Amino acid sequence: ELDGHRGRRRGGGGGFMGAAFALIFSNLGAAYGTGKSGIGIASLGVSEPDKIMKSIVPVVMAGVLGIYGLIIAVIIANNIDAVQKGAPSYNFFKAFAHLGGGLACGLSGLAAGMAIGIVGDTLTRASAKEPKLFVGMVLILIFAEALGLYGLIVGLILASKV
Repeated sequence: ELDGHRGRRRGGGGGFMGAAFALIFSNLGAAYGTGKSGIGIASLGVSEPDKIMKSIVPVVMAGVLGIYGLIIAVIIANNIDAVQKGAPSYNFFKAFAHLGGGLACGLSGLAAGMAIGIVGDTLTRASAKEPKLFVGMVLILIFAEALGLYGLIVGLILASKV
C-alpha cells in the first residue's frame, strides 16, 4: 500500500523477520548439535572419563553456529531505518534482501548443527574405541561447520546489497 510519501512502498517486517530467523534457526542448530554431541560425550564419560576433553570439539563447533546467527541478526537490525529525512526509506527490496539473508544463515546453521550433532554423537563414541578415527571426525566436523559458514557468507552478501 502507498504511504503518501512520493509513492514509495513500505518494507514491512521482512527485515525484522530475517534477523529473527537468522538467530532462531542458527541457535536451534547450535542447541541440537550441542545436545546430541553431549549425549555421546556423556556416554563416553561413563566408560572412559579421561577422553572427555578431547571429545569436546563437536560442542565447540556447534556453539559457533549460534554466533553466526547473532552476527547476521545484528547486521540486519542495524540496517533497518524506517525513515530518513522525513520519508520512508525501508522498502520491500531491502526487506526481502534481509529476509533472504536471515533465512540463508539460519537454515544453513540449522542444517550444520544437525550434521555436527549426529557426527559428534556417533564418532565421539567410535573414536574412543578406535583413536585413529579422531582425525576423520574432525575433518567431517569441519565440512559440516562449513555449511553454516556458507550461510553466513550468503547472509552477509544479501544484507549488504541494500
